[in-house]
Amino acid sequence: MKNISIIVAIASNNAIGKNNDLLWHISKDLKHFKNLTKDHHIVMGKLTYFSLPIRPLPNRTSLIITDVKNEKIDNCLMAYSIDDAISKLDTLKENFIIGGGSIYKQFMPLANKLYITRVHKDFEADTFFPEISLDVWELISEEHITDDPQNDFTYTFEIYHRK
Repeated sequence: MKNISIIVAIASNNAIGKNNDLLWHISKDLKHFKNLTKDHHIVMGKLTYFSLPIRPLPNRTSLIITDVKNEKIDNCLMAYSIDDAISKLDTLKENFIIGGGSIYKQFMPLANKLYITRVHKDFEADTFFPEISLDVWELISEEHITDDPQNDFTYTFEIYHRK
């Protein structure tokens, strides 16, 4: 069984992106993401890959899912379906699903851990994260950030395990 985790920042209205871009800039969340994913596989769709400020992200193995047969992106592993991606995941370490919306939706039933940055504000968006059912997921950790001078909203780092 591969160790699959989802990492995502979600607004109060489940918004995660608009026009293939993030909805906010939270330095502490970017550092959190970097610390968790460093030296691991990160799995994403092609649009998410091209939205990254640095490609590929350093000190990680980027696994890009595309439906374009035989497409190649320099310095990245390529997968041509979800099953193909799963076959290329690291068998020893945690693998992080980093987006976008349809990739999250397809990996939700396969993940055993969620790293959620819950942004306590609604945002206008075109991409949303699936509902996190507390029948399936148990919140095991939360850290509230209420004093970030860079943002006019609060946020919480949450970790869920599959029940």
